[in-house]
Amino acid sequence: MNQALRILLMGDYSNCHRTLATGLRSLGHDVTVVSDGSKWQNTARDIDIARRGKSQAAGLELMLRLRYGIMPRLKNFDIVAIHNPGFLNLRPIRTKYFFDRLKGENRSIFLTAMGTDSAYLDLCSAPDSPLRYTEWFIDGRPSPLYLSNPAKWQDWHNDEIRSFHEYVYNNIDGAVSILYEYHLAITRALGPDKCAFAGLPIDLSDIHPVDLDPDPEVVKLYLGRHRERCVEKGTDVLEAAARDIIARHKGRVTLSIIENLPYDQYIKTICGHHISLDQLYSYSPATNALLAMAYGLNAVSGAEPEFYDFIGEPACDPVINAPVDYDRLVETLDALVSDPQAIAPRGRRSRQFVERHYDCRLVAQRFLDFWTSKL
Repeated sequence: MNQALRILLMGDYSNCHRTLATGLRSLGHDVTVVSDGSKWQNTARDIDIARRGKSQAAGLELMLRLRYGIMPRLKNFDIVAIHNPGFLNLRPIRTKYFFDRLKGENRSIFLTAMGTDSAYLDLCSAPDSPLRYTEWFIDGRPSPLYLSNPAKWQDWHNDEIRSFHEYVYNNIDGAVSILYEYHLAITRALGPDKCAFAGLPIDLSDIHPVDLDPDPEVVKLYLGRHRERCVEKGTDVLEAAARDIIARHKGRVTLSIIENLPYDQYIKTICGHHISLDQLYSYSPATNALLAMAYGLNAVSGAEPEFYDFIGEPACDPVINAPVDYDRLVETLDALVSDPQAIAPRGRRSRQFVERHYDCRLVAQRFLDFWTSKL
């Protein structure tokens, strides 16, 4: 299909849909991004749907703004992609009304599998799950996140949410995933014929790789995180391990912690470091890691052999896998900082890796190939 399509990307996490829009536009398509800016990240969007408070009055204001001000502009698109079954900051019964309108007033509707939903949670807790660990369970036992806040797990499993998520799964035309884990989850829920993997889009046009010192005297680590999600992402454990390494290598390793910055400010803090400490409980690298790699830095993140095999990189390079076991994690970081001459070559391979798999134009084409196969 060569003609330009009208595409609506509804909702966002970590600038994913916005970057996908960049790739789609470069391919000649008309794209509108509607989101709340991923809350504190304040990512760019064409139409804002941020809820202005937590009260019932704020929910009513958002509902009225959507119904009378925004929804009339969201008609006659060829493709609508929502970022989550709960794509609005409203109760499921309220969101269902807007989902039905989007489905009824546009040509097709898809899910971009990019975050927690019922399909992913079911995979996390399934006795036959292929994932040995997630943020919720480690080797079949409750994780630190689960133990610290079991009510959060229960909240995700209330009947209203689960029923609505099932309704969405039954009424979409298909789903495209951005991470290996999400692909396993949504394929398990919908079946392989209704799912495709595209990857996480990274806009390389304005990201120029840095020239790393071939033999740095001081190895500079950085950790970008949301302070309210430390246990979920394992960044508390990564920080502890990094501090153990600093103690082992006095004067030769530093750590910068970057917290709760808006997206546009955050990406300006990446350069000037060598190694990004991303997250612990993932099988595959996500936005923080891939941005660092696009700049030619090293990344410690999810990078299990299953992920590498899935994307066709059996050498298991260059993303450094972050072991869940603390002692192994410390040893992994120790090996990295003990071989500073390997950092720059790995950084060059990191940039090439992102170019091969995650350039937003390549990812956008994968989305398009699947979407148009279902029109």
